[in-house]
Amino acid sequence: MAAGWWTVLKTVPWSDVISAAPQVATGARRLWDTVNRKPGAVDPATGLSPEMAAQEDDVIGLLIARSEQNDAELNDLRNQMRAASELIANLADQNAQLIAKMDVQRQKITWLSVTAGLSALLAVVALILVAVRT
Repeated sequence: MAAGWWTVLKTVPWSDVISAAPQVATGARRLWDTVNRKPGAVDPATGLSPEMAAQEDDVIGLLIARSEQNDAELNDLRNQMRAASELIANLADQNAQLIAKMDVQRQKITWLSVTAGLSALLAVVALILVAVRT
């Protein structure tokens, strides 16, 4: 199972991922700032024709109720969009931190592999020297 993950991790172009992480974090932060700066809902003009204005109050009351319902739904959608963009920004920041930590670990594993290889080479040389002297 670990070998499968190892092959997957080896095929990832880490230099590209690491170089793109700050751009992703910056883009997400920009999205969050843009969404957060948007003002609240603005009531649009009613746009009633003269014929509709002359009709009963029921139509106007119905239009007002629909307008209030639409405003409430719009505010709800704005709040959801703000929450989603905040989540995206946080995930992008965490992704950038995770990638930076993974790069550090990759470098440590590389040095550990080199050290283990040199130790194995020294052990083989020592074994050969012991075998030759006896």
